[in-house]
Amino acid sequence: MPRITGHLGPDPYVTDLTTDSGHALLADEPLADGGQNMGPSPGELLAAALTACTCITVRMYANRKGWPLQRIDTQVSFEQAADHVVRHLTRRIELLGELTAEQRQRLLQVANACPVHKALTAGVTIETALAE
Repeated sequence: MPRITGHLGPDPYVTDLTTDSGHALLADEPLADGGQNMGPSPGELLAAALTACTCITVRMYANRKGWPLQRIDTQVSFEQAADHVVRHLTRRIELLGELTAEQRQRLLQVANACPVHKALTAGVTIETALAE
């Protein structure tokens, strides 16, 4: 099972994230929330996951079909409640290329079937335990 590891020392709130595949990134909170704004917030990372998954899934499908999709531009905005929980995501997808109306509609369906979209709309079970 793939794993992301986070490390946070005594300084608020910069978190070093690493993946099993060797990628590294930072997460943080905005200055207004006491962070140092050194990386995206957790809510931004959630929106980024949906954005990336949408682009990748649509590209894979268009490539398999041999459709003339030149570029996918996806924007995801989100609303957070006072408790910092992301309550609403809005996704806007722009498909560039000589696509028919039917191809465009099919790619929209494909975007709605990307794995992150499915996880967010179906709900995810989270098992949490303290390390020994």
